[in-house]
Amino acid sequence: MITFESLGLQEPILKGILDLGFIAPTPIQEKAIPVLLGGDRDFVGLAQTGTGKTAAFGLPLLQQIDLKQRHPQGLILCPTRELCLQITNDLKNFSKHLGDVSIVAVYGGSSIVQQLRDLKRGVHIVVATPGRLLDIIERKAVNFTNVRYVILDEADEMLNMGFQEDINNILSNTPDEKTTWLFSATMPQEVRRIAQKYMKDPFELTVGNKNSGNVNIEHEYYVVRPREKYAALKRIVDYNPDIFGIIFTRTKIESQEISESLIRDGYNADALHGDLTQQQRDKVMKRFRDRSLQVLVATDVAARGIDVDNVTHVINYELPDDVENYTHRSGRTGRAGKSGISIAIITGRDIGKIRQIERVLGKKFVKTEVPDGFAVCEKQLFGLVHKVHNVTVNEEQIEPYLERIYEQFAEMSKEEIIKRFASLEFNEFLEYYQDAPDLNVKEERRSLDGGAVGADRGSRSNGKFTRLFINLGSVDDFTRGDMLRYLCDTSGVRGNKIGRIDLKGVYSFFEVENDVVAQFQEVFKKAEYNGRSVRIEMSQDGDKRPRSGGPGGSGGGRPPREDGGKRWERSGSGGERSERGAGGSSRAKPAYKKRY
Repeated sequence: MITFESLGLQEPILKGILDLGFIAPTPIQEKAIPVLLGGDRDFVGLAQTGTGKTAAFGLPLLQQIDLKQRHPQGLILCPTRELCLQITNDLKNFSKHLGDVSIVAVYGGSSIVQQLRDLKRGVHIVVATPGRLLDIIERKAVNFTNVRYVILDEADEMLNMGFQEDINNILSNTPDEKTTWLFSATMPQEVRRIAQKYMKDPFELTVGNKNSGNVNIEHEYYVVRPREKYAALKRIVDYNPDIFGIIFTRTKIESQEISESLIRDGYNADALHGDLTQQQRDKVMKRFRDRSLQVLVATDVAARGIDVDNVTHVINYELPDDVENYTHRSGRTGRAGKSGISIAIITGRDIGKIRQIERVLGKKFVKTEVPDGFAVCEKQLFGLVHKVHNVTVNEEQIEPYLERIYEQFAEMSKEEIIKRFASLEFNEFLEYYQDAPDLNVKEERRSLDGGAVGADRGSRSNGKFTRLFINLGSVDDFTRGDMLRYLCDTSGVRGNKIGRIDLKGVYSFFEVENDVVAQFQEVFKKAEYNGRSVRIEMSQDGDKRPRSGGPGGSGGGRPPREDGGKRWERSGSGGERSERGAGGSSRAKPAYKKRY
């Protein structure tokens, strides 16, 4: 077996590695460290996230540093604050027995004054994000004329984030005679151009296939209707009671909304995105690393550089535009040789994207069914049994209470105690998932909104739903999700009883299960909205609003066309996008109320 000792590392560095519990190098470390210890050749290393790239370049860099020279000798550029802090912390741990090695992290969102002070005291290695480092260079607070090594970590990510110009400006402040090491998970043309421009005959090392995913990660996808993405997300989380994962969204707003909806529904969740202050980000990440959070909802930019052990699942609430971004997302799990699962919750229109990712990664995605309510209840029940079976009993602390506990259970048999104990949690799930609908899209022929034609829960063709008219619409500042929330709150009917919602300008159509039609009609007889009477009527032909009145109960007029006409109408300011938020809305309260 290859060991760190056989790679040529010094004894003090080996002690630091041993303290951290590392025994054998990963493939990228095994192949890169001997080359980098030579110290005189440019290097390009391609390997997936979670394969140990920080140690691959960090250990050789530390061995090359002259501790007597108190000026920057190594410069490490990385895309995010989190990765900057992680690399700094790793280098400090590696150099624990090496001596007085000064490593300074330079990143935005924190006091630049303190960072300037740290640099002024003298530094051997600077770890920085491009934006903040440029600020410091412009203040002439750091001199890189004696830098010997420049490392570009997660190079593809820095370019994806628009740091091309910043990198050029920074590298122009470093000497021509230096050694450049570039590490990346993927090798797009932009990264190739950097290597050609700034490197001389680099040694190129690829661990795994270029642009490929981690072999320890399984890829799954679920096909659902757009408005049921959030319900599917919750069900997937419930079906995996021991989940410790990251949910990826496209936008900051979406990540905040989904996290808030999950919190309201009783999940241990929080958001990580660019609108948070550094203090807020640090607090969220501390909770996630401490496993105080079950799931973290994050954007691509905010999650880059997150290195947290034992992440079990990555869930793509929206697929990214670039395959490279998917590679980085999925790389948050299956790290350090462990297995992980990357899940995509998609609509029918996203099948093409899945096939594209499959071709680039060279991996097959497994189409998986969203579990039904019974399967979730069963999984949660035996998850609880597993926890009880493996719980550590603190004999000393519980001893004073045992006598009273035994008295309380004296009249019950062992079987009765077990049944009651299991029912504490199981009953809540049974109630929550009673009559839970099937969220899977069954058919391949897709409608305009990405759902399967004839398979929609709210489809009029199945005879289970009745189509109703309501004189409220987007002009009243409703989105589809807002309308769903309003209908649920006003009628007292659960969200799974409500089908398709077609939001128009001054009115809307919605479908409800036949057994609650009378309840809706009765409740809304006295309903008002902003001082105006709310009117609900049966939609007579399914495609037109009732001719008996317009908004507020006045006049008839020509009925407008709906989905079946030649014109596709986007509703409200958010248009179709409003279906994609948590609970189906950017502001909506979820239709389902979570247990615990």
